[in-house]
Amino acid sequence: MMDALAYKCPNCGADLKFSAEHQNFGCDFCMSSFSEDEMKQIAASQEAMSAARPQEEPEIDTEFEDMTSIYHCESCGAEIMADDNTAATFCFYCHNPVILKGRVSGDLRPSYVLPFQVHREGAVDHFKAWVKKHWFLPSDFLSAGQQEKIVGLYVPFWVTDVEVNAEMDALCKKYRTWTSGDYTYRETREFAVARKAKIMLQGLPADGASHIDDDLMEAVEPFDYSAVKPFSMQYLSGFMADKYDMNMSDMFPNIQKRAVQASDSLVRASMRNYDSVSVSRADISVMSTKWEYMLLPVWFMTYKYKGKIYEFALNGQSAKFVGTPPLHNGKLALFSAGIGLLAAAITVAVGVLVAL
Repeated sequence: MMDALAYKCPNCGADLKFSAEHQNFGCDFCMSSFSEDEMKQIAASQEAMSAARPQEEPEIDTEFEDMTSIYHCESCGAEIMADDNTAATFCFYCHNPVILKGRVSGDLRPSYVLPFQVHREGAVDHFKAWVKKHWFLPSDFLSAGQQEKIVGLYVPFWVTDVEVNAEMDALCKKYRTWTSGDYTYRETREFAVARKAKIMLQGLPADGASHIDDDLMEAVEPFDYSAVKPFSMQYLSGFMADKYDMNMSDMFPNIQKRAVQASDSLVRASMRNYDSVSVSRADISVMSTKWEYMLLPVWFMTYKYKGKIYEFALNGQSAKFVGTPPLHNGKLALFSAGIGLLAAAITVAVGVLVAL
């Protein structure tokens, strides 16, 4: 009889159920399915991982719980982690005060952390350089008060290695054109092309905080995982960390989407020696995933303007900056009026020259 451990989905961790109709084991969360032989392999792998897990982990979890406080924002619901030396006074998402809620549970301890490589002064300088390129920002956009709200935040990410099976059929064409005498000839050759590949995608990230904009976090990528360190409380000193509220089951659809898109692009790239590619069939499926929970560094700033929150992020490793600027209508109107007056003056000058 198979061990109960085998009834956990290797892709998202949810329970697997046996299907009498299909004679396999299926997951209702990520729609994965596995044969009995595959289940035995999964069970053996999970047992090996459990046996290899260090015995000191419960003590480390307790240390993390004892040394980490959590702040709760009554306005937007964000929950922010910080070490015992941090006194948070405001929510960097919505700018409202936050209150100390208590301790976090040890099972929220990340496995890895990517330490900040951009210090605070450097982050502020990058924000200032970005502001100089945008003329129509509100005057107080980067005031002293706003600069204080630039926060070094460790964002909770699920970083995933994904095994993908990909099959693709396509009608591909190559063209050749030449001229002979007064005539131009065009030759078209058609090829039935088939691709079948097993693809391993490493380090696909997805942020596990529902209140952080996914598009913003995808835009601030990539991160270089070669600099990742085993998690230690010392890295939280002087920074804050968000707490994930989306587990592997919640994140799997996002990871699956990114894995399928990346695999599709890789397979199509293998046909780039053709002049035309028309895909007739694509079957791309995720076979297995390996998840790691880690904290990745982001300098984060929000700006509230006319009732709307604008979010800006700076990659704490590469200094890549992303964000959509608010437009100050008054400045934009003055600029437009100035352009209009300049155009009118040029027109009058041209008219005078013509009259002369």
